[in-house]
Amino acid sequence: MVKTVTGEESHLTAFETQLSQSGVPVQVGLAVGKLNADLDRGYVFGLIPTPPNDHGQPACALLEGGPDKRKPSKGKPPKDSAPSLEIDIGWVAEHARQVSKMLLGSIHVVGIYVWAGESSFKASSVELWQTAKAVSAASPFHKECNPIERILIHISYSPRRWSCRNCILSSSSFASTSFHPCDFKTGKILSGLQAFRCVYNFEMRIPLSYKDASNQNTCKDAIHKGITRHAAVLKDAQALVDGNLIYDGQTCSSDGMHEVELLLPFMNGRLTDACSGSEIAGLLVFSGSVYASTYLNPKESIAQAISDIKADIITSLRSRLDIVSDEAEQMMPVDSSDSSRIDDDSSHAKSVHPLLSFDLRKPFSFSFPRRVLLPWLDGIFICDYLQPFEEFKDTKERCKELMSMDVVSDIEFLEPETTATASVAKSFWDVVLDCSRSVTNQSKGDKKVRLTEESNSTMSKFLHWNIVTAGIFLLLSVTVGVWMLFLSNDHKSQTI
Repeated sequence: MVKTVTGEESHLTAFETQLSQSGVPVQVGLAVGKLNADLDRGYVFGLIPTPPNDHGQPACALLEGGPDKRKPSKGKPPKDSAPSLEIDIGWVAEHARQVSKMLLGSIHVVGIYVWAGESSFKASSVELWQTAKAVSAASPFHKECNPIERILIHISYSPRRWSCRNCILSSSSFASTSFHPCDFKTGKILSGLQAFRCVYNFEMRIPLSYKDASNQNTCKDAIHKGITRHAAVLKDAQALVDGNLIYDGQTCSSDGMHEVELLLPFMNGRLTDACSGSEIAGLLVFSGSVYASTYLNPKESIAQAISDIKADIITSLRSRLDIVSDEAEQMMPVDSSDSSRIDDDSSHAKSVHPLLSFDLRKPFSFSFPRRVLLPWLDGIFICDYLQPFEEFKDTKERCKELMSMDVVSDIEFLEPETTATASVAKSFWDVVLDCSRSVTNQSKGDKKVRLTEESNSTMSKFLHWNIVTAGIFLLLSVTVGVWMLFLSNDHKSQTI
């Protein structure tokens, strides 16, 4: 359980000054940083206010009169209840979900903060606990501890002070025991972080079965399962850091950016749950490159950085899938019952995005968003995902709205990766026919080779017999000649 929380001094001091000058009575937002259960420490890099909702209303307001509607006891006058906080919990949770997609590696939404008076804060413990729980559900860590915990930072202006509480979220009770006080201090933490990065090239070959089609599954479901399978493969991958193989418990003392290379287990890239030949309807190929990064505290081991890199790869792939899915669902026709089928013969028929369909009658391909990077705080980068039809100005708008950043026009964006694509290149029978053609061509080639070898063998045998026959004929001729010469000499001797 986190017992001590350290905040980045430079950012939090400037943030408090900005809050006091704004004149807003209350404000709620997200705390971004790291929680390390092994060290019992938390780190807050920055605080991000939740923007107004779609109707222009703030995410937090004062509710006059308070929630206490109990009848006063006899003989005791009623006490004036402090104005409590009214929080748009769903909107704050949605903000956390969007921000979590823009964070790299081990950086997470670690909790919430609230700017309010002391009395209003104490009167809103249930509301704040529910908000912290909703934020945790919307932006989970890749490796949650048990019990789940988040932090709640209270910035009080009357009196002026900072305090921090640890929210234990696994309990179903809303009692005050769900909050545990923890020490809060500020310091220079961003300058001591060590950066690790990895460019990971991948190719997933995902079989699509008729069984999935009959169960009304989609290509989105198949890609999601493929990413989950790939996560299991990636978990066992070895890593090289700056060209050196790491070992358990090893720490890193050098500064600068550290390069990570992942080595997949031998033969583990093959399909692990391929369907039988009679069930396969097609093959979906999902390929591209992922830029992954993480930031390590000097007290953490390099193994933690490798684990964060692997988790960042899988989280990034799932985030892109969600973005494309949301885009595809917005393109869905109004009457989905009639438009779920793709009619090739009808020019006015509305087609469904390939990601949400299971039509394999013709090959298709679509691109996934690519990850771009931009600086955030003191050398810390955040990311965004650009669709093929988007530009950098779209990223600037999202950063301004979600991260409360004043993005300058000449900010430098980094584009470290290529576009990831998903495509169904061939149906099952196309694959089978290609294989059979290949086998046929190979057999024809083998037959030609065999014919050539047989003809060469026949010619060799023919030449061999010709030589033997000529030798026998020569030997017979010499024998007959010698025999005839012997008979001639014998006849001459008898005549004399």
